[in-house]
Amino acid sequence: MNTKKAVLAVAGTGVLAGVVGLGVLAIPAGADEPPPVLPQISADQLVDSVANAKIPALAGKVSASENLGLPIKLLDGIGSASVWSDGQNRFRATLPGKSSEKTFVEDGGTLWTWDSQKNTVTKFAHGDKAVEPGKLAGKDPATIGKEALTWVRQYSDVKVDGTARVAKRPAYELVVTPKPTERTLLREIRVAVDSETRLPLRLQVLANGQSDPALKLEFTELNVGPQDAKLFQFTPPQGATVKEATKGDHQPKDPAEARKGFQDMISGLNLKTVGDGWDTTLVAKLPGDLNSLAGKAQEHANGQGGFGGGRGKDFDVTSLLKSFGKEVSGPWGTGYVFSTKVATALVTTDGRVAVGAVPEQVLTEAIGQVK
Repeated sequence: MNTKKAVLAVAGTGVLAGVVGLGVLAIPAGADEPPPVLPQISADQLVDSVANAKIPALAGKVSASENLGLPIKLLDGIGSASVWSDGQNRFRATLPGKSSEKTFVEDGGTLWTWDSQKNTVTKFAHGDKAVEPGKLAGKDPATIGKEALTWVRQYSDVKVDGTARVAKRPAYELVVTPKPTERTLLREIRVAVDSETRLPLRLQVLANGQSDPALKLEFTELNVGPQDAKLFQFTPPQGATVKEATKGDHQPKDPAEARKGFQDMISGLNLKTVGDGWDTTLVAKLPGDLNSLAGKAQEHANGQGGFGGGRGKDFDVTSLLKSFGKEVSGPWGTGYVFSTKVATALVTTDGRVAVGAVPEQVLTEAIGQVK
C-alpha cells in the first residue's frame, strides 16, 4: 500500500494527540471582549512560524470536549489536564480521571508515569535513544511544515481568518477548509495560534450542519514564564510499585524502529487507502467473516469466564451491530454502517471494513476495492 497516504490519512489524529500532550488550547476570555488587533500575517508565514517555534517555559490547564454523536462520551470524566514545561525539553502533565489521576514527567533522560489508583510507577529510560527535539525522520520543522502545507493545499483552502483571545492571550485564527470538490463530513478545522509564542492554543473540528465543534481541544489557562525546577523531577511515592519499562511496554523507539512497526501493523491488517485528500478512506480485510469472528470472540469469552462473568453465555453479533448501526446492502454485498458527525464506518458481513471522514456513499464505492 501507499504508506505515505496512510500516514497522511491518520496524521490529524497524531496532531491532536500532540496538542493534548503539550496542553496547547483554550476557551475565549469573554464573549464581549473584542478580538485583539494584531499585525497582518499570511497563512504561509503563520505555518512557518509555528513549525519553527520552541515550546517555552509555561504552566497551563487544558480541556478536551467532543460532540461526535456517539452513544457514549469518549472524553467523559477526563476533566482538565495540567501541563508544565521548563523550555528545555522537560515536561510534566497530570491527567485527572473519575477516581484517579495519572502523572507524566519527562526529566530530560527518563519518562516517568504514575497511576494514583494502582499506585504504580513505570520508568522509561530512553537516554540517547530519544528523538532529537524539533526533528522528525531527519527533517527540520520548517521543512515538515512546508511539505504539509503544500499537500494540504491540493485539497483545501488555507487562510488566516481574523484573531481571537484564548486563555486571555491574543491569537491568530488559522482555518483549513475542504475545497468544494471534496466529499467529506468536515466543514473546517480551526487552529488558534498564540501571537507571541506561536504555540497552538485551540483546535476545533467542525462538521457539516453543526454549529458547535465536534471536537475541541483548548487551553483554559496559560502562563508563560519560568517554572520551579522541582516540577520536572520525579520521586516514586511511598509504597508505589516501580517497574522498568521494556519494549513490550511501548518504550519510546527511534524513528527507524517506529516506521518499521507502523509498516508491520499496516501489513498485518491488509490495510490500504482509497481516494485522495479529504475523500481518503482506509479499507481493510479482516481475518474472517462476521460469523467466524463472532465465534472466535465467543470462544475467548468462554475461556475467560464469559461475557458479564457467566461462562458459556452466547451473544448475537447481528443484534449487537444493528443496535449501533444500520443494515445496508448494494452491489458490493451486505453490511452495517456506523455514523458520527465526523466519520463513517462500513463493516460487511464477509469481513471487509472501510472508514473515513466521508459520507456513506464514498465508503460503499471504496469497499468494492477490497478483496
